[in-house]
Amino acid sequence: MLGGYKLKTSVTGISDKWVRASIIGTIWAAAEIVLGSFLHNLRVPFSGNILTAIALVILISVSYKWRVHGLYWRAGVICALMKTMSPSAVIFGPMIAIVSESFLLEASVRLFGRTFAGFIVGSMLAMSWNLVQKIISLIIFYGGNLVDLYGKLTDYAARQFNLKFDTFWAPLLLLLSFYAVFGAAAAIIGMRTGRKLISRPAETVTPVHEIKTPGGRKEGKLFAYSLLWLAADIILVAGSLVILSLTRWIYWIIAVGPVVTILVLRYKRAMRQLSRPGFWITFVLITMLSALAFTAFQSGSKDIAGGVLIGIQMNLRAVMIIVGFAALGTELYNPVIRNLFSRTHFRQLPLALELSAANLPSMIADMPDFKTAIKDPVSIIGRMMARVEKRLGEVKSEQAQKRQVIIISGEVGKGKTTALRDLVASLKGRNITPGGVLALRIVENGITTGYDILDIKSGVRAPFMRLSRPEIMGVERFTIYDEGLQNGLQALDPANNKGSDVVIVDEAGPLELKGAGWSGRISELLEKTNITLVVAVRKALVAKIKEKFGINDAIVFEQGVLTDRETLIKEISGIIVKV
Repeated sequence: MLGGYKLKTSVTGISDKWVRASIIGTIWAAAEIVLGSFLHNLRVPFSGNILTAIALVILISVSYKWRVHGLYWRAGVICALMKTMSPSAVIFGPMIAIVSESFLLEASVRLFGRTFAGFIVGSMLAMSWNLVQKIISLIIFYGGNLVDLYGKLTDYAARQFNLKFDTFWAPLLLLLSFYAVFGAAAAIIGMRTGRKLISRPAETVTPVHEIKTPGGRKEGKLFAYSLLWLAADIILVAGSLVILSLTRWIYWIIAVGPVVTILVLRYKRAMRQLSRPGFWITFVLITMLSALAFTAFQSGSKDIAGGVLIGIQMNLRAVMIIVGFAALGTELYNPVIRNLFSRTHFRQLPLALELSAANLPSMIADMPDFKTAIKDPVSIIGRMMARVEKRLGEVKSEQAQKRQVIIISGEVGKGKTTALRDLVASLKGRNITPGGVLALRIVENGITTGYDILDIKSGVRAPFMRLSRPEIMGVERFTIYDEGLQNGLQALDPANNKGSDVVIVDEAGPLELKGAGWSGRISELLEKTNITLVVAVRKALVAKIKEKFGINDAIVFEQGVLTDRETLIKEISGIIVKV
């Protein structure tokens, strides 16, 4: 707690909503990783639907106690990203499925409310997505020829059995009905579990021994991530797919063979799918069915070679997609790309993932056996929620002991001070008390001739710098006025900011790197207070300022690049929320 306020976002603390979502997403991920591996290894039919049903029961039941909007999709995003810890090279499909299911449930509950209809419709849509995505994935893998192949097979079956209805849609509608019923059943179980949950006393959390995460990424030689390789992968995969779609078979071999070889040599995980017997059995089956469907099943057609080529084309497309997606999935794990989250609306996501990764081993260790899960799911979910509440209390305690630093970066004259003035107005409008200084530029005939220092709290303005040596560059061309310097030092004195919730420093630059200017006051504020600091820094000096003051955990906003000023101010203002 900072002067009656709490941090909504920080490197060590995240909002209550994200804490809850991170733990729920972690449990969902634990079920996907442990139970999913078990079901898939045993070749249990509809294993994906079983995992979806478990997730729906958890999400619906917890909403009876935590009536928070946005919990479902956040948990889904966390779970999907935690799936990258799975040893499988195929991560895009499961990740897309998990996120889609959570968003469908979220959308239904937003539309119909936390009602019977909201939960039933949302669960039916989420469960049915398994079939929809499967169809979409097959079409992506094998191309439009797969639709023709399916149509010809169903037409052939209709002729053989003298069926009078539309056989093209019948199997799909039958499967869709099964999925929808399965989803409705999961929703009912989730609602019953939720009602029992709120009528039972809170579960106690027993400590568990941490274990190594199954399927975790093995430590070894670090992979050499490369943005250039990412761009090259996109070009190679897209180009190969275009060649497969628009050219003759001879060019398929010329293009696809070398591309697959290059990607497999760089991305060893890409080989896993291709080395499985099941893939090659499917390869042969698709080719044979294509030859039959496009020749023998069509009256007057004798071009068996044409049917075989269609089958080979479909399979080469599948090979390209499998290897290409494995390559892209690997490069997208690049820390540089993941760090971009810190500059977007999802900046809390990396923090939630950090919390999830820390809790995943204990969550897996705490998972019950199958018999217990079936016999008493209420106690399991109750224990899970108790664990979340316990962790939430720990996070709040950690937040209370940490100070927050926000950096607004940008080039000289690109609006940092204007952004800070808008921020001051925004904070005051939220009854949040800002302190500190603003450096107001003085411009004459388009030339910067000096700066005045404005004490944000008192409103006192004093001259700080005046242009004295225009023939040179840098801060040395200005003469520093003691009046402005003392005014700023007083405004930044920790003793004068005991009632401030935020202290603004405009700006930290060359003087501070030399130990002059506001350097001493910044160090005092960091060492002696828990007050949130907002510091303006030239873009080229951000790394040096962070290193000098030991604020590598600062959140950096780049003025005028990633977002407009209004959005930037809204986001920074939202970091501090009145309790």
